[in-house]
Formats: sequence, structure tokens, C-alpha cells
Amino acid sequence: MITTSDFRTGMGIIVDGNIYVILSFQHVSPGRWRAFVSTKIRDMKTGAVLERNFRAGEKFEQAVLENATYQFLYKDGDTYHFMDASTFDQAAVDAEVLGDAVKYLREEMEVAVRLHDGRVVEVVVPVHVDLRVVETNPGLKGDSATASTKPATLETGAVVQVPLFVEKGERVRVDTRTGQYVTRVSG
Repeated sequence: MITTSDFRTGMGIIVDGNIYVILSFQHVSPGRWRAFVSTKIRDMKTGAVLERNFRAGEKFEQAVLENATYQFLYKDGDTYHFMDASTFDQAAVDAEVLGDAVKYLREEMEVAVRLHDGRVVEVVVPVHVDLRVVETNPGLKGDSATASTKPATLETGAVVQVPLFVEKGERVRVDTRTGQYVTRVSG
């Protein structure tokens, strides 16, 4: 068991049976009132960020989180299968755990995962991923001079706005945090 005085950024705690990661915390002593700890925590199941206050000295169970690198293997319905490259252990992860990361997963991609008791509780895709455009409207000659965009469907099914000069079959780099086009990529 840990108390609020043991809080550290990135630490996992269990509150009401759910695992949360502490994003930030601050001890507050408001004059004659009782001291408390103001926190920002992320729910590992839903990905929601909450602001929550805890009484100073309140006790929690610590959730020991391990970091690892896994490789995405394949999708089976709403279940995504990953493999630990060092031990060859496989893990099945529900789509709800992945959140928006499902838009950018492609086979054989390496991702960072966080585990709790051997179970994957978070999957983090790289900040930038290179994906092939599988469907978009054809561009026109000379379109590189304007800042206009058009929708493009990528190999993973994600739809992003790309410049008019990007054509079907080209590879583009996408920022997974914002879902925005970054640049064209050769190869």
C-alpha cells in the first residue's frame, strides 16, 4: 500500500478497482481546511483523463506497470494480437484498450505496451507512422502550389486530409497524436 505522499508522475494506482496512471499531482494545504492532493490521472481502461482530489495520507494499492516492446501480428474481429519479440509470448488485446491507436496499426509494427499482472493495459503506437494511400481522388497537375486538401484512405482504414498532389499508392507520414498528414515518404 502507498499513500498520497508516495505519488510520482507515471506511477500506477488502483482506485475503485480500476487502474490509473498519475499524470500530475500537487499537494495543497488550504489554510484552516484539511490538506489534499490534487491530481490528473488517466484511466488505463478508457484512456479518459480525470482531475481528482484525494485526502492527504489516503492509502492506495500500487499497480505495478511494466514497459515492453511488442510487435503487432494481426486483427481478429475486435481483438488485436501482439507478440513480445524477446520471449515470443502472445497477447490478445480488445479494441477498447487500443483506442485511436487502431487507426494506425499495421502488421509487423513495433509498439510500446504497458502491462499489469501480465495483462496489456495500454498500447502506444509510434508518434509518426508511414502508411500507403489506398484511395483518394486524383490530383491535378500544378496542385502543389495551393494549400487545399482532400481526404485519403490509408491502408489501415484511417482517413486523413492530404494535399491535392498526393496520389493513390504513395506513402505518407501521419502524426498519430493528431491524425494529421506530415509529409510524403519515398519507398
